[in-house]
Amino acid sequence: MEGGLELSKVTLEIFSKLEQQWLHHCQPHKKTRILCIDGGGVGSPTAIFAAHSLILLEDQIRAKSADSQSRIADFFDLIAGTGIGALYAAMLAADDGYGRPLFTARDAVNFVAQNQSRLFKVKATLGVFRRRQRFSGRSMDMVLKEAFRREDGKVLTLKDTCKPLLVPCFDLNSSAPFVFSRAGASESPSYDFELWKVCRATSATPSLFKPFHLQSVDGKTSCLAVDGGLVMNNPAAAAVTHVLHNKRDFPSVTGVDDLLVLSLGNGPSSLKLRANGDCSTSSVVSIVLDGVSETVDQMLGNAFCWNRNDYVRIQANGCVSGGVGEKEEDVMEERGVESLPFGGKRLLTETNGQRIAGFVQRLVASGRTSLPPSPCKETAVSPLANGR
Repeated sequence: MEGGLELSKVTLEIFSKLEQQWLHHCQPHKKTRILCIDGGGVGSPTAIFAAHSLILLEDQIRAKSADSQSRIADFFDLIAGTGIGALYAAMLAADDGYGRPLFTARDAVNFVAQNQSRLFKVKATLGVFRRRQRFSGRSMDMVLKEAFRREDGKVLTLKDTCKPLLVPCFDLNSSAPFVFSRAGASESPSYDFELWKVCRATSATPSLFKPFHLQSVDGKTSCLAVDGGLVMNNPAAAAVTHVLHNKRDFPSVTGVDDLLVLSLGNGPSSLKLRANGDCSTSSVVSIVLDGVSETVDQMLGNAFCWNRNDYVRIQANGCVSGGVGEKEEDVMEERGVESLPFGGKRLLTETNGQRIAGFVQRLVASGRTSLPPSPCKETAVSPLANGR
């Protein structure tokens, strides 16, 4: 009799645990949220379209969460950017020393607008007809150093971010893409770089800037960088791949079904052919940057074809031309566009502003992110799968 009671208790305990696991799997799954920001390209170096999208995104987050102090970093698990998009991403993720973002979206956009002439200061005009321009790397360096130096004098690095950050460039030394990440910086100082240098590296467009040489904080890793947009102007694919393989920071992610991705484009390029039909050097670079972005969008559209609401691409349809002084609501009133599975695009009934609002509704409904705000320096963690 006594043995029967013991067996009944064991059986009850087993079924209780099975029931708890079943209930856990039945609960709504909290997806990992990714924000990606395209580079501005040659025709739109200040990324006006993405800038307006970021302002609306944070305003919507504050309105729907009923918290005026909410930031974009509170509701995204990873922020990625290329070129000027990387500058916005880094500014939104940089830690102010108290675990909060150093910049609001509006402050970041205003900073870029106010320093546009210094970020892209013409150093020389080249060519027979002096039509080619080269910008001053030294002037851009000064602006970026100002952006990522805290009031206490600390120069911020990849580890000094509220949320994981991902920024690509192309390394001429290895003739291969090089991806800066907080995950890599957390593993080793050999992969930790100063944030201003990271943004400088991914913005070194060959036709506008000289290649940029940078070293990690311990001097053991170096890179001769040119614009990350040449290979990843749309960093969304790199961000998705990073999350899928980074089991330390994202252990629950097993596939795209576990992801919620918002990708911010920067509108179609204003490609102009010469009188004889040839393309200028800057036009060729624009084609490369746009081609990379659109190819990535097409690939991710296919990857999310069964759950299209989990991947939202905000892109201009060409009806509105942006400018620094243009109101963001004007840009957001454009109807959205979406890549089709077998090529081409379709015009949506929703505007870009409505699509962002709908995306934010899902973000706020699922709550703030649960990732730690800064790297755990002394905790024992399993190594990243497949490297950084």
